[in-house]
Amino acid sequence: MDEFLIALAEVLFEALLEVAGGALLDLLSRTAAEVFEVVEPPNPILTGLVCAFLGAAVGALSLAILPHPLFHRTRFHGISLIISPFAAGMAMSAVGAMHRRRGKSVVQIENFPYAFTFALCMAMVRLVWAS
Repeated sequence: MDEFLIALAEVLFEALLEVAGGALLDLLSRTAAEVFEVVEPPNPILTGLVCAFLGAAVGALSLAILPHPLFHRTRFHGISLIISPFAAGMAMSAVGAMHRRRGKSVVQIENFPYAFTFALCMAMVRLVWAS
């Protein structure tokens, strides 16, 4: 039972870390959108690749701040690679839905596929290189 609770805590903390990274990217995207005028909609494939790259970069940056795994390895190690990006994607998607309801513009990271890609790449970097 203890291993299950530790695995659950790992998933929650990883998701919070990924949502924090996504929120940072969201803030930067909104700032850039105010500065630069968008003439045509962005290419979805290029946007996905940029989200993947930025997720890996934020994951690497998070290793500089938190170089060790948040929790020791358990029998369920790696489950956060599946669940955390899904939770982070849902959270960022909810932020986008909230902005839509208020009539505000939505940036790409506030859509589930891009937020999921960002969080997945961030989680993969942390899973592989956190010592």
